[in-house]
Amino acid sequence: MERRVSPWLLLVVLLVAAASGRNARADPQVPCYFVFGDSLVDNGNNNDIASLARANYPPYGIDFPGGATGRFSNGLTTVDAISRLLGFDDYIPAYAGANNDQLLSGVNFASAAAGIRDETGQQLGQRISFGGQLQNYQAAVQQLVSILGDEDSAADHLSQCIFTVGMGSNDYLNNYFMPTVYSTSRQYTPEQYADVLVSQYTQQLRILYNNGARKVALMGVGQVGCSPNELAQQSSDGVTCVARINGAIEIFNRKLVELVDQFNTLPGAHFTYINAYGIFQDIIRSPGANGKIWS
Repeated sequence: MERRVSPWLLLVVLLVAAASGRNARADPQVPCYFVFGDSLVDNGNNNDIASLARANYPPYGIDFPGGATGRFSNGLTTVDAISRLLGFDDYIPAYAGANNDQLLSGVNFASAAAGIRDETGQQLGQRISFGGQLQNYQAAVQQLVSILGDEDSAADHLSQCIFTVGMGSNDYLNNYFMPTVYSTSRQYTPEQYADVLVSQYTQQLRILYNNGARKVALMGVGQVGCSPNELAQQSSDGVTCVARINGAIEIFNRKLVELVDQFNTLPGAHFTYINAYGIFQDIIRSPGANGKIWS
């Protein structure tokens, strides 16, 4: 049976981790944390490439100690919060500026506008697709082999690490539901497109597994049909979420659950599905229960 994380279970896990973190500073709960994804978790990998998908300028970072670092946020991203809850002294650095010592404790490969498909997001300029992020990871693994002395030591080290992978949002927002730029919506039904995406995603994740990843949290796609851009462009009243977009996302997420099941049959694999769609849905339905409402 697949490992799925509900919004409430995720909250409990984070609270337990936070409670343990109130004690004297101890070693991190895991030796390393590697991140793959898009603008939701990018922390600077797009800063020095020719792309419209960059966030290294104000007002981004207005509440972050380092200012505008490339995070698509006013402050922390989810992986910043997770890294602290795991006990790391600092946030996981962007791969683009990481040194060899930082590789040992993990790096962030995420790139805004990136997708599972290589062409996704191309209208925004350069970006590092999931395939490109995996190439960077493979190069990092070779560096770890050199640092640790041999492949067995590197494999043992990586088997203890946490990996989070969150891809797919842009394959819908900046591909399938952008018919003036991409032809995928004319080539595939939502069901067919989800199959195509998951097939490629499976091959990519197998590369990650074959290069040492064992503890992998696979993020489902959230309710992007409720995002401000889609509400402004495709909602009938600017308030109601776009059902056809969310419906396509739900098809994709169901197939991700099956993918997690498949990977958990591999030796040593501990893949977990994070129900981001449900978490987002819970926030929309009960915003007051999920944080302060600003008036």
